[in-house]
Amino acid sequence: MNPDFDAVLLSRIEDAGLNASAPPEQRWLDGWLVRFSPGKAKRARCVNAVANGVSSMADKLALCSALYRHADLQLVVRITPFSQPPDLDAQLAARGLSKIDDTRVMVCPSLAALSPPAVPPSVCIKQIDSSVFAQTVGEFRGSPESQRAAQAKRLAESPVPFTAFVVQNAQGEALACGQIATESEFVGLYDVYTASAHRSLGQANMLCGHMLTKARSMGATVAYLQVESDNHAARHIYFRLGFTDAYAYHYRQEP
Repeated sequence: MNPDFDAVLLSRIEDAGLNASAPPEQRWLDGWLVRFSPGKAKRARCVNAVANGVSSMADKLALCSALYRHADLQLVVRITPFSQPPDLDAQLAARGLSKIDDTRVMVCPSLAALSPPAVPPSVCIKQIDSSVFAQTVGEFRGSPESQRAAQAKRLAESPVPFTAFVVQNAQGEALACGQIATESEFVGLYDVYTASAHRSLGQANMLCGHMLTKARSMGATVAYLQVESDNHAARHIYFRLGFTDAYAYHYRQEP
């Protein structure tokens, strides 16, 4: 964890991220929050080791493995600075679970100085509902219909309100999309994606600035997001918007 951030703040941001990614398909298992959505996002189909529990590691892994096999999913465990026990990562590595998707949680501790972005007359930014958003971002990613449907269901039933946006040109073509999840003073940026034919044109930077100023008008003061460590183009945008690396996480998955 970045020592420049208050540990209590980062713990609350971790909670906000867990709440925002909650799928209908989840259950508690002896201190582990087990999620098994059929969607694309790993946050919604992984184990979060929130507490130690009382069962042995072997017993819990066996139960989780059976559950994921039944759901036709691979067992994936998310490892954060808050995972319990503290040596969970080493224990899973010793059991042969491989490390994937090194990710950064970036935080903008204050939205006060953020200026609304200039939106050129050739485009507009529109608010859209969750089902349209799931189809739009799914089309950008080339996701199968099953994953699009799973995301639409997760967003519709989320315990945290999401607001989705799309950047369109004069012909109504979608150029970029993204969404925000708001909880208390926190706003999370999620699923920011630019269509492949329109990248490196400033669409994502403009959209993120618009969403953050919108969230500020709704009462948000602190922003967070998750981005893979090697996504340098996205990270450059977020640094320019005032985000800083706060803590890291990764996943361990069964062979």
